[in-house]
Amino acid sequence: MTETEIIFFAIKLFLGGLIAFLAIMLWSRTRDLSWMLLVLAAVTGYSALVYDLLLRLGFVTSREIMLLGKELPLIKLILSVLPSLFVILAFIRMLYKTGRNR
Repeated sequence: MTETEIIFFAIKLFLGGLIAFLAIMLWSRTRDLSWMLLVLAAVTGYSALVYDLLLRLGFVTSREIMLLGKELPLIKLILSVLPSLFVILAFIRMLYKTGRNR
């Protein structure tokens, strides 16, 4: 890794860690499903960042599976899709909840 990549990852790790920490603090204070889904999105997003860093540094290896005729790293695929899915579910839940109150 180059020095620029290291600085970039350090900034992303710091900010992602702060986001995950604040999200976990919020989780302990709320029981609303939509907020809990946003917290899960933040935590899985941070775990994807940490996993990507561990891959680049060579501490872990990626298992690849055949999907749609191409080899894809399964864990990296799941970790990159989960945060978006949690955000989508949170927004759907918020829309459902606000539509029901009218």
